Amino acid sequence: MKKSFLTIVARITAKEEHTAFVKAELLKLLDVTRAEEGNISYDLHQDNENPNVFLFHEKWVNRELWQKHMANKYLAHYLKVTEDKVEAFILNEMTEIVN
Repeated sequence: MKKSFLTIVARITAKEEHTAFVKAELLKLLDVTRAEEGNISYDLHQDNENPNVFLFHEKWVNRELWQKHMANKYLAHYLKVTEDKVEAFILNEMTEIVN
């Protein structure tokens, strides 16, 4: 039987004048998050038509380990330094459908 994992889809829209800064801060999260316990994948995308829009597609072993990630100091740092530079943040916590 195939195991179902937690999928996170996070959409971040940077304010146009802060896109480069927000992108640089998002890039800092990649390696540290990929090394975390329970992380299966952590991929960052930038919209081809609107470069202000970023999307994380994440896969975690379970919700508990994702919650541990959400409490990490480097994520808190990202949220603090980009607080007034992000126009919108939408997060979808999803369960993979296994067939």
